[in-house]
This record gives sequence, structure tokens and C-alpha cells, in this order.
Amino acid sequence: MQAIDLQIDVTDAAGIGEPAHVAITVTLPDPADLATPPVVCFAKPGGGYSRGYFTVDLPGPARGAQADWHAQRGWIFVSVDHLGVGESSIHAAAKLDYTATAAGSMAAEAEILRRLAEGTLAPGFPAIADPLKIGIGQSMGGCMTIIQQGRYHCYDGIGVLGYSAIHTHPPVRPGTRPIVAPWLPRDTLLRDTPPVIVNRAAVQAYVAGLPAATASGSAEHPMLWGFHYTDDYDDAMNAAALIDLARFFNIHAPEKQVGVECQPWGSLTTPGAVAQSSLTPGTVAPEAAAVTVPVLVGMGERDTTADVMGEPRAYRSSSSIDIFVCPRMSHMHNFAGTRVLFWERIESFANWAGRVKAA
Repeated sequence: MQAIDLQIDVTDAAGIGEPAHVAITVTLPDPADLATPPVVCFAKPGGGYSRGYFTVDLPGPARGAQADWHAQRGWIFVSVDHLGVGESSIHAAAKLDYTATAAGSMAAEAEILRRLAEGTLAPGFPAIADPLKIGIGQSMGGCMTIIQQGRYHCYDGIGVLGYSAIHTHPPVRPGTRPIVAPWLPRDTLLRDTPPVIVNRAAVQAYVAGLPAATASGSAEHPMLWGFHYTDDYDDAMNAAALIDLARFFNIHAPEKQVGVECQPWGSLTTPGAVAQSSLTPGTVAPEAAAVTVPVLVGMGERDTTADVMGEPRAYRSSSSIDIFVCPRMSHMHNFAGTRVLFWERIESFANWAGRVKAA
């Protein structure tokens, strides 16, 4: 098994009037362990996170990185930083709308497939001409996986993980004050366009950044329960989770990033126009309705999908929609103690997508 870090020029595809590149990590299995048929999985992280979400052994009750886990079972696992994320090129928020962001990822992934087909991706690694192509994305990455598939029909199956094609909304601990996010028209920014629905006080609190726990520890961060399954965390992991959330809530406020710790799985930037409107109900409705391949809707028992059983109606052109709710897991799936169960479900879904493709 080996991991290769690449930066792929996508200037022409992105079309934003300036140089652009996408950072990628390809985790390769040993050639003798290649799956039959070969599987190439393209994975996209959520807002405030980078491709390290898939490649790093994240802290928590379990051990191991998702990219390594799948590669050990014969997959070629491609972890992608969206434009505006991690080690990909950073651009003005207004330039990184759904069109530019999807086009950048699409071009980079096509280049990986080209190198695989030619046998030039890594010395000694065999040519892979017609693999089973799986796209997965967590949270905002799920949003962009839907967008990319609906527009380009580039995968043989997609896993939409922790994102609702109908309405994505942050959960909070029962009995606590709900989070009210602004609803924005697609490809706009909050400073440019009024929210579609305004609860003024709640939206202002959201934009300013939700309060962290008090210094005494008497108050819980309002997003902690929904993001991290703290029931299974020790004290050290609880502290790490709060640091993780502190970074997450500064992604739209560069002036607050000074001194903020950015873990190897995090990103202090996002594709701005995508991140700010991805919670609006129906944002991805046209692309979701255009998906024709099998779909896995995967989430934790505490996650951002309000109506889990209603999700299949978003994928009107797909004849196969699976739902999996993983126990003892919150929205940040790869920190949970049950993350291997989640990965196994993705693997079994890919096997099914392969059978559908073969048929």
C-alpha cells in the first residue's frame, strides 16, 4: 500500500480567470490485492475539513484511516480537496460557486483516471482501464458529489454521507435552543443577497459564530452533540472535539483564524458560495433528480437529515436507493467508534453498484 500526493492543474476547467489546482491523495493497494473488478473511490470532505478527513487516523475510540482501510481491501482510494480547501488553490469566495467547484474536481478526477488507464500513476502499478467508479462525500462533500454526478454522470454509484438532498440542518441536543441557519439562493453569498427566510436574531448569531463552551466547562458547545458522539469519548477526545469545532466556526471569518489550530484533517477555508448556501432546502434538487446510478444515503444516528425515510424521493431517476443509519455515530462519522461498520456498509454498497453496472 502506498499514498501519492498530487496537485493537478484545473485552470481551464474551473474557468475562474486565474490559475487553479486541486490537491489529491491517491491511496493505492498492493497490486496483488487489487479488487475484482478494480474499484476507484473518489472521496470529498465536508465544509471546514480537508482530504485528511479520509487519510488521517482520526482521534476517537476506533483506529485507522478510511483511505487505508479501503486500500487494504483492494480499492484505489482518491481523497480530494475541493477548490478553496486545504492544499488546493484558494480563491475569492464568490468565484467558488457550484459550477466552478464541481468542474475543478471533475477535471482532477478525470486526470487520475487517465493516468490509471495509461499505467502512469505510479511506477509498477498496473494499468486500470475500466474500473468501477464510486463517488462518496461527507456533509458538504455529499452536496458536491450529488452536483458532480447530476451534471457529469461520472460515477457508477454514489454515497451521500451526512447530507440531505432535501434539507440539511444541524442537529442539537434535545431540549436545547435550535440552530437557525440562513437560507440562501444557490451560488450567492450572505453579504450579497438577503436570506430567503430570516429569523434575524438567530441568523445574526449563526453568522457571528456560535458560542463555544464556557471556560468553566459548564456549557456545552451547541454543535458538539450533533457533530461528535461524545458518549464514547474520553476527556482528551472531548477536548480535541471542542478544538475541532473552534476551527470549524471560523471558516467564514478569516480575521478570527489567527491562532486557531488547524488539524491535519481540517481546513480554514471553504468554497464560499457553496458552503453558505448548501443548507438551503432544495439546493441540489435538480442534480439529485438527475442521478441514475445507485445511491447510498448514509448517516449517523445523530446527523443533519431531518426526514431520513423521505430521502429517496429526491433521487427520482435512480432505481436503487439504500439508507443506512449507523449506531453510536454523529455527523462527523470518521471520529466515531463505529466508523468501521460505516465503511463496511460503503464497501457492500459498492459491491452492489458493481453488480448493477455489470447487468
